[in-house]
Amino acid sequence: MIDVDKIRLQFPALHQKVNGKDLAYFDNASSSQKPQVVLDSIAHFYSNTNANIHRGVHYLSQEATDKFETTRKSVQTFINAKNSYEIIFTKGATDSINLVANGYQSILNKDDEIIVSEIEHHSNIVPWQMCCELSGATLKVIPMLDGGDLDMEAFKNLLSKKTKLVAITHISNALGTINPIEEIITETHKIGAKILIDGAQATPHTSVNVQELDVDYYCFSAHKMYGPTGVGVLYGKEVLLNNLPPYQGGGEMIKEVRFEKTTYADLPHKFEAGTPNISGVIAFKAALDFITNLGIENIAKHEDNLLKYTIRKLSKIPKIQFIGEAKKRAALVSFNIGGLHAYDIGVLLDKMGIAIRAGHHCAQPIMDHYKIPGTARMSFAIYNTKQEIDSCINAIKKAQTMLA
Repeated sequence: MIDVDKIRLQFPALHQKVNGKDLAYFDNASSSQKPQVVLDSIAHFYSNTNANIHRGVHYLSQEATDKFETTRKSVQTFINAKNSYEIIFTKGATDSINLVANGYQSILNKDDEIIVSEIEHHSNIVPWQMCCELSGATLKVIPMLDGGDLDMEAFKNLLSKKTKLVAITHISNALGTINPIEEIITETHKIGAKILIDGAQATPHTSVNVQELDVDYYCFSAHKMYGPTGVGVLYGKEVLLNNLPPYQGGGEMIKEVRFEKTTYADLPHKFEAGTPNISGVIAFKAALDFITNLGIENIAKHEDNLLKYTIRKLSKIPKIQFIGEAKKRAALVSFNIGGLHAYDIGVLLDKMGIAIRAGHHCAQPIMDHYKIPGTARMSFAIYNTKQEIDSCINAIKKAQTMLA
């Protein structure tokens, strides 16, 4: 049984007032708050261990390197990767996707095709558009149904011998839709294509086993799962990562540098040029341990209860319109109210100490599908409570009256 009150004590940012009101934070799909153990890890690194990694023979460098690589092992365990060197540290899920897209520019031919979906975050659309523009390949789009689910029949019809890669989100950041990635992966592999899953919204809320999924590439961000900003992960199968050209050139990613010819380092260093966010990577382990100790199943159960409670409460508000009602949904809800603009709702809620998201959530094609400028979005984490939801519902009702 999870003790939410005890968990909340571990998050300093939650215990503050905004505009004279107790903060209720419902923007977790954008970025989660950080427990004290993560903050302490960052402070400890700069106070005691600060040194560059992989390059020094002195004690501090070796200690920093050991801790950095310990996090890599922790990520390997967290997603059940076969090898630790299949874990590449990046700046975030966006950087991870760009790394793969950059590599595919030199792999694709003019007649090749890449498939994305209508419910992708911009970070899983724009890099592939750029990749296609530079390679001459064609970008295909899986349409979504009005409820927020992908049109799986349309997806199967898009697949062909021309398909080289499918890039799909695990969970939609704007709708909460949980995509059937097991089926998508299976269908993709049937025609010999590779698949990348954007797991930024999944890893904080559900168990991910990359070997069981047989996924080719899987990426996510630390800051959405109680860790620091500026840290991301790209998992890739060893053979595929070896076949991708380096994303950036510089120190650490080389074996030998000569003006005539440079040779590249083995995985994972081939893709980790320059000095990384060392403190952030080390602190990410504390975030992973936090999730593991609570149990991802316990987190998911708590958040699902909050989601159902919120939908039940919101449903009683006149003129409420839910945006996205997929068969399987994660811990967020997008909505509009009558003719009110989502931004106005968000501003008024902020005046009452409540943080939600308002806008297109970096998923403009979704909003275009529904012919709306954006939505108001509440997204949940382990530290959210029903009492906070009640406060938010009351604030929404006040905002509705004020804007009427």
